[in-house]
Amino acid sequence: MKRKKYLLEKIEVTGYAAEGKSLAKQDGKVIFIEGAVPGDIADVFVSKNKKDWAEGKATHIHHYSKERVEPFCQHFGICGGCKWQMLPYQKQLEYKQQEVAQNFRRIGKVELPEMLPIVGADSTQHYRNKLEFTFSNKRYLTEKEIKGDGILPQENALGFHVPRIFDKIIDIQECYLMDDVNNTIRNSVRDFAKENNYTYYDIRQHTGWLRNIIIRLCSTGELMVNICLGYEDEIETKKLLDHLLLKVPSITTLLYTINTKWNDSIYDLTPQVYFGKGYAAEKLEEFTFKIGPKSFFQTNTKQAEKLYTITRDFAGLTGSETVYDLYCGTGSIGIFVSKYAKKVIGVEVIAEAIEDAKENAALNNITHADFFAGDVIKICDDTFFAKHGRPDVIITDPPRAGMHEKLTAKLLEIAAPKIVYVSCNTATQARDIGLLSEKYTVEKIQPVDMFPHTHHIECVVLLTLK
Repeated sequence: MKRKKYLLEKIEVTGYAAEGKSLAKQDGKVIFIEGAVPGDIADVFVSKNKKDWAEGKATHIHHYSKERVEPFCQHFGICGGCKWQMLPYQKQLEYKQQEVAQNFRRIGKVELPEMLPIVGADSTQHYRNKLEFTFSNKRYLTEKEIKGDGILPQENALGFHVPRIFDKIIDIQECYLMDDVNNTIRNSVRDFAKENNYTYYDIRQHTGWLRNIIIRLCSTGELMVNICLGYEDEIETKKLLDHLLLKVPSITTLLYTINTKWNDSIYDLTPQVYFGKGYAAEKLEEFTFKIGPKSFFQTNTKQAEKLYTITRDFAGLTGSETVYDLYCGTGSIGIFVSKYAKKVIGVEVIAEAIEDAKENAALNNITHADFFAGDVIKICDDTFFAKHGRPDVIITDPPRAGMHEKLTAKLLEIAAPKIVYVSCNTATQARDIGLLSEKYTVEKIQPVDMFPHTHHIECVVLLTLK
């Protein structure tokens, strides 16, 4: 009988697979391994066992790979954020490049040009402009703590969710994803909460006052903080927010949001401005973007600038083109390419994002960009084209799931001379490009690393009409 779960001892990890997993071979079967790197010799607990492949996690490393480096964060191995800290950055880039090539070859199955070398990040720490921390009355306990002799209280925690455990939070002392101000904010709020016996949220019981802290630090120096609370308490809210302003005088906008729902999302809630103008301003090149507490914006500003520059270069604009920016969000790509386009048309299904896009265009005195809320498939018909012009270039930047099959069919029908496809998931990007290959040729492929120490990859592809 085939064992569902078992331990493989002293297995040699031979290669990199995808999405942060490494691989090994055992009796002709491929084993995908989490928590190991090529060159390791490890014990692997197999949790999924199929005929030709299995999946597991490294539980003990007998021999460390020569490729390894010392992780810089004390929370490494528990926190799921920067899983690749044990790999030198150049090696991370090499594996990401390899993954993009494999996805296009195996999933896209189209003729490809030579891929351009991945664009790495200049800063591999403190690169994020947005972080969200969660309060919980259920601190994640390490194996060492659990096996210890002492009786452990179920302490409060303020930090990140444990991967695959919805109700436990890692109590983060220091996070390297953002400038050190994130640590000052989080740790001073934690200390003040302890002094004042504030209750932390209980996700199972739906009780407790403190729920989340959302921090946005822009390259302009503007710092926006939003504290989410489980219920109204005017006196304690004032005390907490005044304390935070005293401790962190660099805060330019401070908000609080009352969230009485069972989930943490704030998109259907109204953040209240306590101090400042209620938003932060971010810059990409000379363009200014207004970011509200609910706005979407690329979380790595410096790399976003590189990503958008590549997108603009691939579009090859001369000043006479009509550019359609699909999944335009708050208009950042459309606005970024606007100075080289005759006209920009942005389409996005989220109405609030379109309002932000219109505001951002006005903020930058861009009068030749129009933004529309709705489904591309329904909006882009002959009447729309007659009014706004057919696209010379289409830029599409869909979510991780990629484009809907109906949209790829629509793009084939529109038959714009160029499509620039920006993606945060090269597997779905390769799938969509396979469908578009009926009428399009892949001219250029440029991977971009937006998130060092993670397995995430962005990629820009230029497609031209055959």
